[in-house]
Amino acid sequence: MEKNFQMVAKTLYGLEDILASELVALGANHLQIGRRMVSFEGDKSLMYKANFHCRTALRILKAIDSFTAKSSDEVYEKVKQIPWENYLIPKKTFAIDAVVHSEVFTHSKFVAYRTKDAIVDYFTEKGEDRPSVRINNPDLQLHIHISHRDCTISIDSSGESLHKRGYRVEETEAPLNEVLAAGMILKTGWKSDSNFVDPMCGSGTLLIEALLIARNIPPGIYRSKYAFEKWDDFDEELFKEISSDDSGEKDFEFKAYGSDISDKAIAIAARNVKNAGLSKYIELDVKPFQKYEKAPQPGILVTNPPYGERLNPKDLMALYGMIGERIKHVFTDYEAWVLSSNKEGFDNIGLKPSAKEKLINGSLDCEFRKYEIFSGKRKDFVSEDKERRLELKKLPQ
Repeated sequence: MEKNFQMVAKTLYGLEDILASELVALGANHLQIGRRMVSFEGDKSLMYKANFHCRTALRILKAIDSFTAKSSDEVYEKVKQIPWENYLIPKKTFAIDAVVHSEVFTHSKFVAYRTKDAIVDYFTEKGEDRPSVRINNPDLQLHIHISHRDCTISIDSSGESLHKRGYRVEETEAPLNEVLAAGMILKTGWKSDSNFVDPMCGSGTLLIEALLIARNIPPGIYRSKYAFEKWDDFDEELFKEISSDDSGEKDFEFKAYGSDISDKAIAIAARNVKNAGLSKYIELDVKPFQKYEKAPQPGILVTNPPYGERLNPKDLMALYGMIGERIKHVFTDYEAWVLSSNKEGFDNIGLKPSAKEKLINGSLDCEFRKYEIFSGKRKDFVSEDKERRLELKKLPQ
């Protein structure tokens, strides 16, 4: 039976709870949620599954040692005690990434430098050739994480960030990160039981991620390689079994509709959708948001409008005002979700949100707001809902 070990899944701020749910569904144990990460326990099979199936993970790290240290010299000594021949051989290359949150250790680069020295000295003191450091595409990517005096050494099992799915052949300016797009959709609680609409779709990331979720297609299906495939203990047969299992895939009875004011953006989106093999399910159109007169029913709207980088303030506020007006008058009986970093823009939408989620898009602090659009007046809907609940209570239990 494969032995369990400690792992850490990295994610974007605000998606930690979603990632934890994904890991539990895959069979992870002893979860602990931290900032932009979830630690958990599992075996090699789970590590492969987490890389292949998790929509909101950026990378999966395998912890190989933990210790406390009060100085960089102590880090050096503790790192040198690790049996590095289990992970590295002299002909292989390695690189080190250091993340430090500590009042004792203030320079992450110096911590990485001392860690590198310890590994090199481990081999030279045994009279062996030293492994080489290579920044780009090393055979082994190591991570040292220090929180106060607690240090953890891990190996990166993913390689290139997992948000790089492999379906995107072209992108518009400032495209939405695929992990963020998937996390946004999962946060809505959408059950794939309605149409999905993005009226400002750019290169189509939200549409594609929505269809991967709706059809239960693993995000790793398009990806060509993972770092763990270079490891000495790589189980090719096990990974092939995991990556070729399509028994969970299902059909989608509705459609995803995407539009954008830019014909160039729609052309790019069409190429990405085609490359993802999802053209059957996604309809694209060159159309400004204000031209929407009818919404497909039933449906959910999820969109990421401009934040103000290329529009003057007056035009931007008019844009957000239009978004609110169209949502209110066209997208009745919808949940509409909008991501933005522009607080004044949200004010100009002119609708009261029923939920707000804090997320980060790139370096921008954003809010993901939910608007529930009722066909009648809200108070009528609330009254009807109250009556329905009273009737349900009268039924035999």
